[in-house]
Amino acid sequence: MKRIAYFLLIAVVLVGCKSSKRLTATKVPEVAASEAAIPSYLASRLQLTIPSKGGSMSVGGTMKMKSRERVQISLLMPILRTELARIEVTPTEVLFVDRMNKRFVRATKKELKEILSKNVEFSQLEKLLTDASKPGGKTELSGKDLGIPKLEKAKVQLYDFSTKELSITPTEVTSRYRQVSLEELMKMLVALL
Repeated sequence: MKRIAYFLLIAVVLVGCKSSKRLTATKVPEVAASEAAIPSYLASRLQLTIPSKGGSMSVGGTMKMKSRERVQISLLMPILRTELARIEVTPTEVLFVDRMNKRFVRATKKELKEILSKNVEFSQLEKLLTDASKPGGKTELSGKDLGIPKLEKAKVQLYDFSTKELSITPTEVTSRYRQVSLEELMKMLVALL
């Protein structure tokens, strides 16, 4: 009798655990073939190498991308892993923050046309990064590949890719930082080469 009551109790519990949710079909919005290939999120580690007059300088960092929204690159000091610089690219502007010298450059797409190759778009950067993440993809990119002919000798090596969801907080620049012109920044970068 106890066995029958026990089995009856289990049956009632299992029936009571039945889900009340029903599966409904929803229409998925159509996405262009070029956009479908781009993951929603992409992250990697990177190594930036800038040749200089006395050899070359390398610095590690990270890259985070949220498709159609922003790419955030953090360059980190060796050993201490303190952020030296941050580059944030959106479809409409680029923000470069020099953490060591407390200065920054915020440039619109229109202002960047003077230093970038013709027709450089945010979607092209997304495609370059996505292609690099694929097996056999080009993981070493030059300044020329990135649309910056003045920095064609600089190389970025991307590795350790992930497409897991991640959080990208837009960079806020505090009043401790001084804004400089895009030309001043480019002169400084080119002088390193």
